[in-house]
Amino acid sequence: MTSTRTAEEVREALTGGLAAAIADKGYAATTIADVVMHARVSKRTFYEHFTDKEACLMALYEQGCVYLLAVVKSAATGGGTWKSMINDGVTAYLNALESMPAVTRTLLVEIQAAGPKAYRLRQQMQRRFADTLVEVVDAARAADPAIPKLSQLLAIALVGGVHEMMLQVSDPYTGAGASFTSLATAVDELVYAILTNPWSAGME
Repeated sequence: MTSTRTAEEVREALTGGLAAAIADKGYAATTIADVVMHARVSKRTFYEHFTDKEACLMALYEQGCVYLLAVVKSAATGGGTWKSMINDGVTAYLNALESMPAVTRTLLVEIQAAGPKAYRLRQQMQRRFADTLVEVVDAARAADPAIPKLSQLLAIALVGGVHEMMLQVSDPYTGAGASFTSLATAVDELVYAILTNPWSAGME
C-alpha cells in the first residue's frame, strides 16, 4: 500500500491515522493497530517511521501547530489597520481549528497527558505561538506606533487564555458545544484589551 507514496506522505498518513483513532477512542486507548488500520499501512511500516505511539503523537502535534502558525502569519501580516490584522489572524486560526476536528483534540487535550517529552514539546510550541503573536503585533505597530510592544510573557498569557476559552466552549472529547469560530469576538476583545492597556507597555 505504501509503494506509491513518499516517506513524507506515509508519515502524514500515520499521524492522520493517529488523529482519527484518538477522535474515536482517545489517546490512552489507541493502539498501533488502530493507527495502521486508519493509515492503511502495516505495523512494520509504522515502526520504520516512529519508535512508538508517543513519537507519532508528538509528530502529529508538531504538524498541527506548524500548520496553525503558518495560517496565522499569512492572515495577520497582510496589511490594513492593526485591528483588521489582529481580526484576520484570529479568524484564520479559529477557522483552521474548526476545519480539522480530529487533530484539534490532540492539540487541546491529549498532548498534555502524554509524558515528559510531549510536555516539553508543548511548552516549546506554546512559546512559538507567543513569538508569532509578538511578530503580528510588531507588524500592527507599523500601522499604529501607539500600540505598546507585546512582551513574550503577555503573549504566553494570551496563548494560554485563548486555549482555556476553547476548552470552555467546546468539549474536545465529544465535539459538543459551540464552535471555535464563535469565539472570534471574545478573542479579539482579549487581544485589544491587552494591547490598549497603558501599563502593558511596561511588561517587557
